[in-house]
Amino acid sequence: MLYYAHYLKDLFSPLNVLQYITFRTAGAVITSFALSLLLGPWLIAKLRSYKISQIQRSDGPKSHLSKEGTTTMGGLLIFFTLTLSALLWARPDNRFILLLLFTTVVLAFAGWVDDYTKLVKKNPAGASSKFKFSLQIFTAIVVVGYLAVNPPNAAYSTMLLIPYTKEVYLNLSVLYFALAMIVIIGSSNAVNLTDGLDGLATGSIIFTALTFAVIAYSAGNIKLATYFKIVPVEGAGEIAVFLGAMMGSCLGFLWFNAYPAEVFMGDTSSLFLGGAIGTAALCVKAELLLPVAGGIFLIETVSVLLQMGSYKLRGKKRLFLMAPIHHHFELKGIAESKVTMRFWIVGVMLMLLALSSLKIR
Repeated sequence: MLYYAHYLKDLFSPLNVLQYITFRTAGAVITSFALSLLLGPWLIAKLRSYKISQIQRSDGPKSHLSKEGTTTMGGLLIFFTLTLSALLWARPDNRFILLLLFTTVVLAFAGWVDDYTKLVKKNPAGASSKFKFSLQIFTAIVVVGYLAVNPPNAAYSTMLLIPYTKEVYLNLSVLYFALAMIVIIGSSNAVNLTDGLDGLATGSIIFTALTFAVIAYSAGNIKLATYFKIVPVEGAGEIAVFLGAMMGSCLGFLWFNAYPAEVFMGDTSSLFLGGAIGTAALCVKAELLLPVAGGIFLIETVSVLLQMGSYKLRGKKRLFLMAPIHHHFELKGIAESKVTMRFWIVGVMLMLLALSSLKIR
């Protein structure tokens, strides 16, 4: 909303900076981070007063039993600070911002119902998988349906830009929309699976969001899009502001979620963070960079699929000591904080690899 204040620049010239995406992105990062630090202690205390705390699985790593009783549903902090900061700094009339906010609200609701059912209603099963998956499908249908009618760039509506190539595209025709739905649903679940160690999912989201913020800004600038030979998308620069708000919220949450965590995010934010990243990738026509920039989430998801496949096809034999794979390394004797840090290092390298696609053509 602050964007519109730049029209008053004749009355107060410094307001002119509010028209610049880079300035508003920085403002979104700082605002959501500051709000997180301000509201975090109050929210954690409030959740603790309602006895909303972690219930550890008996079949999980034994080292995690000490986490029993840690406050959870802290994803509310990410949701509120992200939403407030995005509404403050992004253009509310931008179609991509509206899509991202829609994805955020619906998937946050799905995650909150799951957490509320488990932690407040004391139903260990949480919300049914059918309920959560239905909302994920609903979100994907709405987002993909809108982008089908109003594509980011009409000339490339069903095309995939092959990264690291010089303007090589793959036209999937109608299959593109099926892929787009998989991107949103898969991203949402992948972040949820990764949320198993203190700070792991939060830090990994920051690296992925930063990647797509750079790509979004470049796609929204016709000169940069032409220079980098990526698909130009009018209005995509505003996505960088939203992702900036996401980074600030995650950094603020990490302040309390870093090992040893004072609070866990729960499904309340893990579902919408992944869904929003997937939606952003579709909006900037960088779908095939998502497995690179979000490689940590892909690795975690694949490890679960491989474990399930091995268990069913190889007579209950497991490929890993435990899945997702971060638990495998824990059971190998590596400290939780070290596993998280090493995954972060891999995440930074994958971020740089994804951003290098802008020049490697």
